[in-house]
Amino acid sequence: MRGVPMFRISEVAGLVGVSGDTVRRWVDSGRLRAARDAHGHRTVDGADLAAFLRADPGDDPARQVSSARNRFRGLVTAVIRDEVMAQVEIQAGPHRVVSLMSREAADELGLGVGSTATAVVKSTNVVVENEPAKGQRHG
Repeated sequence: MRGVPMFRISEVAGLVGVSGDTVRRWVDSGRLRAARDAHGHRTVDGADLAAFLRADPGDDPARQVSSARNRFRGLVTAVIRDEVMAQVEIQAGPHRVVSLMSREAADELGLGVGSTATAVVKSTNVVVENEPAKGQRHG
């Protein structure tokens, strides 16, 4: 097993989908623990970041009342409707989520390009891919 990675503020921001300023505020307020590396840059231990994310549901009250834990709030970038079905594309941070639903559901939800929506995903089959540690390659 590899050691737990350390992440710079910008890397934490990219992983979590917030700005670097938000991560710095979390650190400055004591909500998220950080240390300084040899160059004086703030770094966050991967295990500490994981604990922070598990403990802080953010501003998502539905997380507490739904068994679906995979929620992606974003901007609707495309809606393709036919007589019966609709394909809705949502850009949620760096993630593109595409959903097929009835046209009736898309119409009732008022989904259109430029509107905001949350894709709620519950799946029994999720593929997880490992990323090599910095400076290492799969061998």
